Amino acid sequence: MIRRGSTLDRALLLKFMQRTYQDLFPNEDFSHLEQTVKQYFSSDTPLWWVEEEGEQGSRGAGEQGNNKKFLSSTPHPHPCIACLWVGNAIDQVQGNRHAHIFILYVVPEHRRRGIGTALMRYVENWAIQRGDRQIGLQVFQSNKPALNLYNQLGYQTQSLWMVKFLSAEK
Repeated sequence: MIRRGSTLDRALLLKFMQRTYQDLFPNEDFSHLEQTVKQYFSSDTPLWWVEEEGEQGSRGAGEQGNNKKFLSSTPHPHPCIACLWVGNAIDQVQGNRHAHIFILYVVPEHRRRGIGTALMRYVENWAIQRGDRQIGLQVFQSNKPALNLYNQLGYQTQSLWMVKFLSAEK
């Protein structure tokens, strides 16, 4: 079940973001993500959740019991198993606004079941309806499952984001 999030979901979004990056970089501290959410999360940057239905989803909000693999949001009765957060970007070549995916995360126990694909199709339809002509995203080269998903859905590399790490020492 997909539901639209709201700015009341700020804390849950932060948990999902931290879990996303901890999965990829387990030895890093991601406390700075709170500032990212504070700066960019608003009613203009839509958020969607996939909620678990059935036996596990019948527990009350916030009740994790012995099963802590699901994250739940206080105002909603079903634990969240995936999220998609979208912002806005400007195509620097043609100047058109388009959707930019900040985060797509599926709880590991629910991966390879079509949830990520369904969320991507959902956001593509949403973007088409609002008049966007493209969707952008950033993915780490080491995240092979995500790269495979995006390639299968027809996403192509348009540019490369390059970094050079600088030493603070002089």
